[in-house]
Amino acid sequence: MGKSKTDLFTAEQNDLADISRVLSHPARIRILQYLAKQDSCVCGELVTEIGLAQPTISQHLKELKKMGLIRGTIEGASVCYCVDLEVMSQVQQRLFSFFNQFEQHQLDCCD
Repeated sequence: MGKSKTDLFTAEQNDLADISRVLSHPARIRILQYLAKQDSCVCGELVTEIGLAQPTISQHLKELKKMGLIRGTIEGASVCYCVDLEVMSQVQQRLFSFFNQFEQHQLDCCD
């Protein structure tokens, strides 16, 4: 959607769409799952673990970081990543709120 049309929607609607867009790629889901299982920041093993080329992994990491789902720190020549648990908790609450609105209504109009 072009930037000129985003003003037709609320900030919450635009934010949920952005979150959904970032989470819509299976490689990003896999990266988040892998990072969530680690006890420390991950530096170079993502290429081996995920099985994609380094530039592809870097692009996915860029999108995840831009949304704030992960944090990166520079250690020597490499960047190490971990899940930002505070942001992930906020995303979880926002998605719960979105989906919970459908539970509040017993919609059977199409039955």
